[in-house]
Amino acid sequence: MSEARIVTVARQLPDYSRKTEEILPVVSLWLSGQEERFQRKVIKIFEGAGVDKRYGIMDIEEVFTASSFEEKNAIYSRESKRLGNKVLKKALKQADWNPEDLDIIITVSCTGIMIPSLDAYIINEMGLRPDVIRLPVTEMGCAAGVSGIIYASQFLRAQPGKRAAIIAVESPTATFQLNDFSMANMVSAAIFGDGAACVLMSSESTDNGPQVLGEEMYHFKDATHLMGFDLTNTGLKMILDPSVPETISNHFPEIIHPFLEKYQTQIENIDYLIFHPGGRKIVQTVESLFGELGKNIDDTRETLRLYGNMSSVTVLYVLERFMNKETDAGTQGLILSFGPGFSAQRVLLEW
Repeated sequence: MSEARIVTVARQLPDYSRKTEEILPVVSLWLSGQEERFQRKVIKIFEGAGVDKRYGIMDIEEVFTASSFEEKNAIYSRESKRLGNKVLKKALKQADWNPEDLDIIITVSCTGIMIPSLDAYIINEMGLRPDVIRLPVTEMGCAAGVSGIIYASQFLRAQPGKRAAIIAVESPTATFQLNDFSMANMVSAAIFGDGAACVLMSSESTDNGPQVLGEEMYHFKDATHLMGFDLTNTGLKMILDPSVPETISNHFPEIIHPFLEKYQTQIENIDYLIFHPGGRKIVQTVESLFGELGKNIDDTRETLRLYGNMSSVTVLYVLERFMNKETDAGTQGLILSFGPGFSAQRVLLEW
């Protein structure tokens, strides 16, 4: 069996951005027909979301303009291709690789629909080899960036001398529902933003980077109702159950400890907690659980503040922060994300 390593992580933000304080007047205008108490509650959700700024594939006026699913999805499709190509190009440059070096391309997205999937367009645009293996991951939500790392790790360990790219592109703004005044849509609008990331991985002996010691998924039984999208005539309508933080908290010990024990380590040995910032409440929940163990998730909270929750992309931004740190050999990191299913994805790294 060969070793799977993470070689580099690159990120790419869309062209548009707004601070939360700039968004609030637009939100107030949008809510002007609703009850005053409801309006105040929603503004408080935005103010307390822990997100200072978010980026988007379209300007805010376009987000809040009535348009069809077809029109929003066309923007998603166009911009996903652009962001996907740009972020892969950036990652290849960082690693000093050529496009032809890639043996597998894994694309990750859940915020729009595109057939053929994003990878097909990237292969053409970037000049990847005609025998490159394609794996689109489309329906695993926020957890899918880590799912991509898991699939790549298993592919690379089975085959020495191979190289993989995981490209995650998400646009939650393309799923925003103008006429949905449910709490799920309010919370979603308050925490989500758009972005793209690329992780390059390798089982080539000359490539350096943290080694993947182990990876696992954890499926929560009978929890499909907690998170996801309903496909409606107006697009992808957010499902977000308020009991998600509590569910994570209840399962937390069995998600973390048996997994680490399996790979002959324990939480005390983990220096880097690379955790997906699903939202302020989930961050607080996990922070309290890790805090008891003397750990912090400052990089997770900071990523949420700077960019919002970019679905599958977000944890890869957190990972990039750790990849850029000066790190001693033997340092261990735990990547953790949650998504529809309901499921938890875990990857154990060692530098």
